[in-house]
Amino acid sequence: MVQKAKILLVDDRPENLLALEAILSALDQTLVRASSGEEALKALLTDDFAVILLDVQMPGMDGFETAAHIKRRERTRDIPIIFLTAINHGPHHTFRGYAAGAVDYISKPFDPWVLRAKVSVFVELYTKNCQLREQAALLRLQLEGGGSGAEGSKETAGLLAELSARLAAVEEQAEALTKQLGEESADATVVATAAHLERKLTGLRRALDALEPGTGGGAPVLPAQG
Repeated sequence: MVQKAKILLVDDRPENLLALEAILSALDQTLVRASSGEEALKALLTDDFAVILLDVQMPGMDGFETAAHIKRRERTRDIPIIFLTAINHGPHHTFRGYAAGAVDYISKPFDPWVLRAKVSVFVELYTKNCQLREQAALLRLQLEGGGSGAEGSKETAGLLAELSARLAAVEEQAEALTKQLGEESADATVVATAAHLERKLTGLRRALDALEPGTGGGAPVLPAQG
């Protein structure tokens, strides 16, 4: 059974949090509320999230400052952030959102269908990434256990094929995401975010290729999927 992804909703207004929950409930994932930047940072200390929906205008620590803290932490710096704002001060304000590490910047009132579609992409990527980590762990156990003979080789080959297939699915999702981000914004920060994901996938693909029979690659350490 695939574990549900967690989505962090950060807004100081309860009615906005309630609206976000109503919009995203159809995704059937775990929605976690935070009413301030401080509360969001506390939640991020213990839980892993697929994506963060972060309100810009909050008393005390605003969305930009909260995002800066998130990006400074190694544990959380790669979590996608979608900024939500009720104000629009033009291109400079939007650029500040991307510069703070956001992968998207949406002005209120937003189209519920569009927001749900954007969030679903990141949930799908997160879910497949989790599946890859599980498969990689199984593969490590198989290799370290020293499965011998025809049966051991068959099991290893099966695990490699399964992991390769799952990786291919993630690569396809990443390619679609890169295309979507490229069409919506040419901002350097957005491009860098997509490039970072591609580098992680490339590293895992190389590790898998090295494990294929006949490559002489032995048992390399599979890259960590953060």
